[in-house]
Amino acid sequence: MVTANGAEEADGAIATDFFWSETDEPHASRRRQILALYPQIKQLFGPDPFALPKITAVVLLQLWTAASLAESRWLTILAVAYFFGSFLNHNLFLAIHELSHNLAFSTPSYNRWLGIFANLPIGIPMSVTFQKYHLEHHRYQGVDGWDMDVPSQIEARLVTNLFAKSLWVIFQLFFYALRPVFLKPKPPGLWEATNLAVQLALDAALVRFFGWRSLAYLILATFVGGGMHPMAGHFISEHYVFNPRQETYSYYGPLNLLTWHVGYHNEHHDFPRIPGNRLHKVREIAPEFYDKLHSYRSWSQVIYMYLADPTVGPFSRMKRKLSAASKKE
Repeated sequence: MVTANGAEEADGAIATDFFWSETDEPHASRRRQILALYPQIKQLFGPDPFALPKITAVVLLQLWTAASLAESRWLTILAVAYFFGSFLNHNLFLAIHELSHNLAFSTPSYNRWLGIFANLPIGIPMSVTFQKYHLEHHRYQGVDGWDMDVPSQIEARLVTNLFAKSLWVIFQLFFYALRPVFLKPKPPGLWEATNLAVQLALDAALVRFFGWRSLAYLILATFVGGGMHPMAGHFISEHYVFNPRQETYSYYGPLNLLTWHVGYHNEHHDFPRIPGNRLHKVREIAPEFYDKLHSYRSWSQVIYMYLADPTVGPFSRMKRKLSAASKKE
């Protein structure tokens, strides 16, 4: 059951509160239903043996590109960052997403080390911290005060028109990075310190041997790739509510090939132990559970829909209170 509580305003007004659900998130129950009918899906569980070479290739290509741009003009650096480097860094961001679920190796620490390696071209340490909050997003999807994927009240109340929404989309990576720090800070540990030390060492070496422009290219590629960019459309498409009866949406377009198939997002939340390159098999095995759900074919179109629809904004997310079932998990 979903209640609007101000989320659906009269004719053309932007939402003024989240959609509130009185039920638990839908993925655990759907997972049980699917496995009861198709137990063979468990055969899809386990690491992707090609994760290491794929990540290594992208990291080396991006670092080589950064070094090659050491003497380039700023306009050239910006153009390459948007039209090329952004795709590589976003690919690595979603590789880190895979690694947060331990989908490269069976040993968790190996995934963390690979995540720190995949983090290098991103320029800013985030892989270890991302895992902490992302796993809570799965366990407590939409839960008030727990799921840091959901915008804050401050964000939602400030973003009330097209101009503000455009700025929010451009800078959405900053909101993702800073939101947990202010709303639900976690004390850093040894892994965070390692992530920071390795990243700073790479950044310093890049500046020392190639100059500031090489490092600026990497950070620009991260920034523009997470803002008004086709690949960044998945940030909005995954859980922003355009249909009050559905809170998670999949994307079945070509950019899945560059994004570790994160577009199969209903399938991913249903089965987070299945790597991205096998998620399409879940839909093939159990189509009756997914074909009836609303999905997307274009992330660019999702960004346009988000900006153009005057009723949609950061409040267009499903939230729920912490249930007794969630507390026991």
